[in-house]
Amino acid sequence: MIDSSTPTLLRSAPIAPTTLAGEALKAMTERFPPRPDADVWPATSESFDEVLARVDLPPLRAARPHARQSRRRGVRRILQWLETFEGETWQQRWNASPAGRSAGREWHAQAARWIGPDIATAQQSLNSGLLTLICADVLRPSLPWQMSRGSTNLRPVLVRIRDLEGFTKLEATVGPAAWASRLGILARNDLMKILVAKGGKLADITVGDALEYLEATKAHEYAGAGHTLFYAWLHQYGTLPDDAPNTIRFLARTAGQVSVEQLVDRYNVRCKPVRDLIVDYIKERRPSVDYNTLMNLSGTLVKLFWADLEHHHPGIDSLRLEPEVIAAWKQRARTKVERRRQSDGTVSETVTERVSYPSLMMGVRAFYLDISQWAIDEPTRWGPWVAPSPVDASDVLLKKTVTRRKARMDQRTRERLPALPALARFAKQHLDDARTTLEALQATPLESRFTVLGTTYTRSRIAASTRAQGPDGRRVDLKLAEHRAFWAWSAIEFFQHTGARIEEMLEVSHHSLIQYKLPKTGEIVPLLQIAPSKTDEERVILVSPELADVLSTIISRVRDPRTHAISPVMSYDLAEKIWNPPMPLLFQWQHGSQRLQISQNHIRSSLNELLEASGLTDAAGQPLDFTPHDFRRIFITDAIRSGLPPHIAQVLAGHSNINTTMGYNAIYPTDAIEAHRAFIARRRALRPSEEYRTPTSEEWDSFLSHFEKRKLSLGTCARAFGSSCIHEHACIRCSLLRPEQSQRPRLIEIRDNLLDRIAEADREGWIGEVEGLEVSLAGAEEKIAQLQAEDGRRSGTVDLGLPAFGQIAGRTSTVESP
Repeated sequence: MIDSSTPTLLRSAPIAPTTLAGEALKAMTERFPPRPDADVWPATSESFDEVLARVDLPPLRAARPHARQSRRRGVRRILQWLETFEGETWQQRWNASPAGRSAGREWHAQAARWIGPDIATAQQSLNSGLLTLICADVLRPSLPWQMSRGSTNLRPVLVRIRDLEGFTKLEATVGPAAWASRLGILARNDLMKILVAKGGKLADITVGDALEYLEATKAHEYAGAGHTLFYAWLHQYGTLPDDAPNTIRFLARTAGQVSVEQLVDRYNVRCKPVRDLIVDYIKERRPSVDYNTLMNLSGTLVKLFWADLEHHHPGIDSLRLEPEVIAAWKQRARTKVERRRQSDGTVSETVTERVSYPSLMMGVRAFYLDISQWAIDEPTRWGPWVAPSPVDASDVLLKKTVTRRKARMDQRTRERLPALPALARFAKQHLDDARTTLEALQATPLESRFTVLGTTYTRSRIAASTRAQGPDGRRVDLKLAEHRAFWAWSAIEFFQHTGARIEEMLEVSHHSLIQYKLPKTGEIVPLLQIAPSKTDEERVILVSPELADVLSTIISRVRDPRTHAISPVMSYDLAEKIWNPPMPLLFQWQHGSQRLQISQNHIRSSLNELLEASGLTDAAGQPLDFTPHDFRRIFITDAIRSGLPPHIAQVLAGHSNINTTMGYNAIYPTDAIEAHRAFIARRRALRPSEEYRTPTSEEWDSFLSHFEKRKLSLGTCARAFGSSCIHEHACIRCSLLRPEQSQRPRLIEIRDNLLDRIAEADREGWIGEVEGLEVSLAGAEEKIAQLQAEDGRRSGTVDLGLPAFGQIAGRTSTVESP
């Protein structure tokens, strides 16, 4: 029930949903569990003397005597200390000690205090002893312990002792350049930490081990591209199972496809019966909609409808809502709060109208009506929840919303269509400048200054680095700048020549290029296949020479220089929240030794950088912004304006309804005029030709005399040319008479005369004339009323300063013949 004391007109507080980021990682971890953290294995079960004996034997034996003594001393002190704790193995004693239960960073600061050595070089020997015990696989510090502790000596020693053959093979697999890169060093460190925590060799690392390590990096907030490269190397290494995921790069940040219960429970619905009802309803709808629609449906019914009602009316438990509750909810749903961060760091809040309000109303109305309909077939399941819909048919009228959206879209298209050629030229020039700058950097010795395009840079002292210090002291990655300039130029060219959606562009692969041979002439026609996306409709478009140049440039850039093939890469479907199988995508780049798909965010940010550098402005002088979908509207508008039939444009755009295509087409005033002229031309072609011949002198004289005959004593006759008088010149009765103000006294005189004649007819008993006179009297009074009304309008008219037609007419025609 509803607490009547609760105010219902409060501004709707933002309902923060439980984040679903990382759900993909959890689901994959359940599918691929990691190896358990063991505390018993042969090496850790050795005795004190056996461990010390192994320290003095290869490969643990150090080459220098001082290093051997330091290692032996450190191992002895650590083992003696661990013997004071309970456990049958050294790992069990380590887990019970303060060192095993603490973070790795505390080892440096507190190891000497824990162990209490009485030697001067305690810190160095203890570190050396711990390193030796880890390499000997006597101790396996956990992943969290390793996350906060780094070692410059552990990796090379561990590689040589634990799995030299495996690391040598891995280096040959990934290549020397990737192996020695900064990201390559991070990947080797990641592999080393997994081996330390789990034991074994590279071939023993499982998918679950990699996922567990990814969760550990996420917990310590430094997960990134460098900490997922190790998995790509393992995949190349060839020891993972066939059903292993191809990448784990985005698992920690994505949700994947979650259950309906998770979609609903992220909004923390308090009323469990209603929560279960919404879950059942969405499950019932699931087979007929895609996953993205499913997510939007859960947001509509839970966040914007029921969770909002629970927030303002605690204790509500029924779909049968009171009128005041409905009115308050609709009022809150009409607006939303937009938060924007200002340049000074503050956040401003603005209440704006919710554009999707009709769609929200439609979703709630469908929810109620569906339950009512389903209750007929399953009364036990749905019948108890049948209630009147809080949304009327008038609330879901989309005409005004569609009209406003169409106006906004057309305005954006009209502003951006003329600026597109200038933007394309600037994008090409920007790319050429970025390439020139990068080539100048590569030709400059380390730590030397060079000037290019009027700007002076200083090259970094690191040979593999492409960074340079600009005149303002800031370091700029010139290779990254060229990379972003190239993909911004590629996106603009692709968009303007195809009209594709951004998700369609990013899914174009080498397999999308098709050659079609015309059956009669044998001519080869290049075609581009656009994969199904939003409407699940596949289409093929003709490749123009300009588009062919762009595609060939992209292919030349992304193809492997050794094999001349385009590497298959994984792509993530943002709508369906699933990973697509590896494909030779054209929009890909190499990050470290990984080939990755260009993301939508990368394209958008590169476009924004380009637009900011271009300095293009709109009519109001504000910076001009382009979204990827603006190019699609421009493509359709330009195609239809150029004469392409709308139904052909519909096929090229991949629309299932031609009205959608025409909605993208921005109508210009000149287009409307030309379309009207074309309509007149078509209508004339269908009319008899004799109607459009040159009139004769007699016909022209008859036409002019018609206007002369329209002049009457009381005003003007408005009958059309060629028509006769249907009232036998009884003008006072005719509705086509347009009386003049100057004839008002004459009309009044006629009215008075008619009154006198009617009175005379009544006296004399001329009943037959009374009816006709009364008709004429009504006509006279109607004409007088028209003049009075016209006079009232003129007296109430406000002068706007606009000239009358007679004042602006340039000349008066006196032509007497055609």
